[in-house]
Amino acid sequence: MMILMMILHVFRVYLTGGFKKPHKLTWVIGVVLAVLTASFGVTGYSLPQDQIGYWVVKIITSVLEAIPVIGSPLVELLRGSASVGQSILTCFYSLHTFVLLLLTAVFMLMHFLMIRKQGISGPL
Repeated sequence: MMILMMILHVFRVYLTGGFKKPHKLTWVIGVVLAVLTASFGVTGYSLPQDQIGYWVVKIITSVLEAIPVIGSPLVELLRGSASVGQSILTCFYSLHTFVLLLLTAVFMLMHFLMIRKQGISGPL
């Protein structure tokens, strides 16, 4: 439901021209919030720590291996070992329950303050 509401909001902002000057920074912060929202979904999949969560973590961390030269060391640093284990699942839990929550709160505050200062870009 959150993703659907975000997509509808982005569509409305796009139609009213809310990404144009002087609202560019508000738009960029909104894009950061969209990435954080998607990150909540990815990290939330690993919370039950079952087979689905294992494969989500395995696939997400394996995507980083495609980066030339630094991909494999970066994956090992993120996972804590060569394979997916308890340490990465705990890391994803911490990301989901603390880091992403804190970042989302900060960026939402910035987004709302900028909207309050500049006004909305068009009719609701």
